[in-house]
Amino acid sequence: MSDWDSTTVIGQRVRTGGGGPRQQVARTQGAINAARRSGNVLSVDKKYSSSNAKGNNEGQRLTKVDRETDIVVPKKLDASVGKAISKARGEKSMTQKDLATKINEKPTVINDYEAGRAIPNQQILAKLERALGVKLRGKGVGEPLGPKKKA
Repeated sequence: MSDWDSTTVIGQRVRTGGGGPRQQVARTQGAINAARRSGNVLSVDKKYSSSNAKGNNEGQRLTKVDRETDIVVPKKLDASVGKAISKARGEKSMTQKDLATKINEKPTVINDYEAGRAIPNQQILAKLERALGVKLRGKGVGEPLGPKKKA
């Protein structure tokens, strides 16, 4: 038994032997090209994450649409929802601009929703429901919202 050849390495991040090439992140296009020339590039991915932002699942739907072979038309807002918005807005004697400023959106967004051209966004629909006091989602579109629930 030859203890003479073995080595004891003390330390936290010590690497013995040729540890091989480590994974690296190239931050510039030049670094990516240099790695490609030397044959070291395995994949080029774009990072979209941030620390505490919740991801939007719309990207998953778009990926699914990309992989489909047939043409998929995006969901549009139902005409009854647009009529309910314009009717409730008229009852409260608000202009599209007034309603837009009340829910922190642009007047063109309100115009698109009333015309039925908009792709439905649940957050905007919820804001519109609260501002107008009318149901815009699910069953009973155009009915008044019930009283607030007590916690």
